[in-house]
Amino acid sequence: MSQNAVSAKSARIKKLVTLAMLTAVTYVVMLLCKSIPDVAGFLQLEVKDTVICIGGFLYGPVSAAVIAVVVAVIEMLTVSGTGPIGCLMNVLATAVFCCTASYIYKKNHSRHGAVIGLGVATLALTVVMILWNYLITPLYMGVPRAAVVEMLLPVFLPFNLVKGALNMAATLIIYKPVVTALRKANLVPPSHDVHAAPKKLNGGFWLFTIALLATAIVTALVLMGKI
Repeated sequence: MSQNAVSAKSARIKKLVTLAMLTAVTYVVMLLCKSIPDVAGFLQLEVKDTVICIGGFLYGPVSAAVIAVVVAVIEMLTVSGTGPIGCLMNVLATAVFCCTASYIYKKNHSRHGAVIGLGVATLALTVVMILWNYLITPLYMGVPRAAVVEMLLPVFLPFNLVKGALNMAATLIIYKPVVTALRKANLVPPSHDVHAAPKKLNGGFWLFTIALLATAIVTALVLMGKI
């Protein structure tokens, strides 16, 4: 076997190991988020999409989609009581957010690209899930579609915006440390990013991220009726 073939096989194995690790971590994060109070009695705020975005940023939107499907199916079979409809909505929400962010980041592999990708992903999540909540939620809740329409703007719109903002801020905060650890473990190759943001932008970047996170957390507490 040639050296190139050995290197390619080793890279594939490392990729599978990394994706398997991220899938397991995503499932654990999902379980931990079950302790967070629901919004409107059935909407769960969670940050598992943060972990999936890391996989997507590393390996592309297809890898993010695979993790999203695997975790959603395992969740349905183990701890979720929402059945196939809940699984479908779970996959749609996660895939829209993570695949959109990963695709844009792949095209613009920089901190600026990550911010744009996650911002667009948050908007995409909000728009797509309003449509799917209109189509599917009446079946899940067993209520007339008119009742769901009344919830679209006061409930589903802010919920998905907050969920996207939480995952956006969390991804911006932990992506670098996690990937650095994976590189030190020799699971991820060194970065060859030539578009990295200059250090003078770090202060503004962190200020933006912290402000976004704080806003999302406060809004989430309001939606949960805690403040």
